[in-house]
Amino acid sequence: MSTQETTIEAVRRSVTVDCPVEEAFATFTERIHEWWPLATHSIDHYETGSAAETVVFQGGAGGQVYERTKKGEELKWADVIAYDPPHRFVLAWNPSREHARPKTEIEVTFTDEAGKTRVDLEHRGWERLGDEAAETRQSYNEGWEPVLADYAE
Repeated sequence: MSTQETTIEAVRRSVTVDCPVEEAFATFTERIHEWWPLATHSIDHYETGSAAETVVFQGGAGGQVYERTKKGEELKWADVIAYDPPHRFVLAWNPSREHARPKTEIEVTFTDEAGKTRVDLEHRGWERLGDEAAETRQSYNEGWEPVLADYAE
């Protein structure tokens, strides 16, 4: 008897920004609080209807991405599992209070294109979510587009 794991297609999004790779990387990571749409994409928003205070991206080994609520809570979104500035990072993604829940994986790469930067995002590992995989993937498939549009602005 054999089992076969079903692989669910990754969500892929790309955007080109008019700045060098180093600036594009720093904006995505160090300055995420300036562009991330917390009013619509935060744990606090989903739970209370109000935006979180800020979002923080701690790069490097053992880093995390988390939001800070207006009440001062720090709610983890992801663990940084690879960090190679200014070219790429990889996150174990689970924006939730349920830390034992399976994580998906997000890889973001930054590529020079004649002075501009192409930013490629791949969100994968949906099969880890079991019965919630298809619905969650669809939500992120739609959600990454406006998030990256805010970043590109």
